[in-house]
Amino acid sequence: MEPQLRQAVADGVATVVIDHPAKRNAMTADMWRALPPLLAALAADPAVRTLVLTGAGDTFCAGADISSLRAEPGRAQELAVRAEEALAAFPKPTLAAVRGYCVGGGCQLAAACDLRFADAGAAFAVTPAKLGIVYPASTTRRLVALVGPSTAKYLLFSGESIDAARALRSGLVDEVLPAGELDARVKEFTRILASRSLLTQAAAKEFAGGAEGREAHWAEQTRASGDTAEGVAAFLERRQPRFAWTPPER
Repeated sequence: MEPQLRQAVADGVATVVIDHPAKRNAMTADMWRALPPLLAALAADPAVRTLVLTGAGDTFCAGADISSLRAEPGRAQELAVRAEEALAAFPKPTLAAVRGYCVGGGCQLAAACDLRFADAGAAFAVTPAKLGIVYPASTTRRLVALVGPSTAKYLLFSGESIDAARALRSGLVDEVLPAGELDARVKEFTRILASRSLLTQAAAKEFAGGAEGREAHWAEQTRASGDTAEGVAAFLERRQPRFAWTPPER
């Protein structure tokens, strides 16, 4: 089977699967190149309220396909960063569901998601020092924001892997699930996310990412959406709210 990114949408949740099992789901140049337009299409789909990124089989992603680095080292890194930034900018909640190896570029992708849930057997490593690669400032800052300067330096300087328990303690992941329970928990949690106000989530995502000067924009979006009135009415009527706001077209 050719390396590919598979996608499916059900019940408001888009699932993107990194599928290259012959190389532990390593990302080829074509896969890096395909991710931004795929994300743009899902962002524009009103049926999508949240997104899950995961890997086929028992591995999340072993990083970049090394053969692509040999062919075009600078170009391969540029494509990886572009894909990472597209994922970080996705306007709806994103969650990485991690099992097995989450290494190098795979860890970049997981870090670019809003949340990370991991199987107890998952292992994480950031490996540029093994290849003589300098990570871009944006990638490094994103890692530091998650785990702090000391752990980021440990990972970047050594390239050593850490287990899911240490990843949880450091802030690299948000939940660790016992073996066999990851899929059920991700399904349960994304159902919750899809039922909540996308307006609230999108604004919180912007503000948490450091955006400033956008308060007036979000106040106007709130007034125009009717979501607050719907949320209050649903609470008083003891029913599930039917939030209508979707991101404006870019």
